Amino acid sequence: MTIALSEARYAEFARFLAQRLGITLGENKQYLVKSRLVIAMREFDSTDINSFIGTVTSGRNAELTNRALESMTTNETFWFRDEYPYQILNDTLLPALANHNKKLRIWSSACSYGQEPYSIAMIIHQYMQKHPGAFKHGVQIIASDISQKVLTEAQKGSYDELAIARGLPAAMQQKYFTKGTGKRLEVVDYIRNMVTFKRINLMDNFASLGEFDVIFCRNVLIYFDNEMKANILQKLTALLPVDGALILGAAESISGAQHVLQMQKCPRGLYYARRA
Repeated sequence: MTIALSEARYAEFARFLAQRLGITLGENKQYLVKSRLVIAMREFDSTDINSFIGTVTSGRNAELTNRALESMTTNETFWFRDEYPYQILNDTLLPALANHNKKLRIWSSACSYGQEPYSIAMIIHQYMQKHPGAFKHGVQIIASDISQKVLTEAQKGSYDELAIARGLPAAMQQKYFTKGTGKRLEVVDYIRNMVTFKRINLMDNFASLGEFDVIFCRNVLIYFDNEMKANILQKLTALLPVDGALILGAAESISGAQHVLQMQKCPRGLYYARRA
């Protein structure tokens, strides 16, 4: 297999990646490209990375192009990541929304293998058990990712021991999982059924999703340049009602969207609310 990546092909792929996904590679990321694409190359029996990139950027093979793009996205995730977003959801947002005269709608906008939306569903279920009558109009959680591969796995709700060990409290494991095949554990049906998975590219128009009370968009915007980040924040905010909540990653900011979003500090963290 030839993985000597030419400068011209690297630049070509970097431009294509920025155009299709908004991800900016910058300089000296050849090793990252090679390490990510080599897996996709094996799947398509390709032995030369330069010709493989040529096929990717040409669009002649849509399946190959999509697989190559998926390989460049990061799917690092675990249960109740950083903890504070779920504490904000449970302690601040759910009490404020519990008696609203409409269905609660939450979007996990980069759900990867499903840990985030299922974590959200568990928090909501626990809240409803403690507060009978809350959310009497129902709950809908939309979970999206750009990768169809990870969405397919997320829908199954089946996880191996390593995935389960990453941040899942023992009490949650006992309450919300059943034994699956081998040593795998599976999310119980009533939690899995709270989540609907969709393939969505944040660079596209997603206004048809409708309004959400809470949007989780965590550890995603760091991969976009400032212009694209501001554009995505504007589109996300457009789906929030006044005072609707946007929860970002700890290292992310609302640069370029301060006029439509306002920081809300909580005891263990912060979120952003849509301004009136």
